[in-house]
Amino acid sequence: MRLNHVQTEIDNGKLSLEMDLPEGNSPFCVVYCNGKAKITTLPEHGETKVITHQGKVKRVKFDEGEEF
Repeated sequence: MRLNHVQTEIDNGKLSLEMDLPEGNSPFCVVYCNGKAKITTLPEHGETKVITHQGKVKRVKFDEGEEF
């Protein structure tokens, strides 16, 4: 699975994350909903969509490609 759970703590309106950063200098995305946070690295070529339903995160979809 691409999404990995991240430990979170909210204190005085500030969200603190305890996580292992992705290797190298690759971009990443953190998605937070209902007290849960998950992290994923972003693809080199492609799209990452966060799908919501009734104000909650339903799924994260990846559409990748590679240059020819």
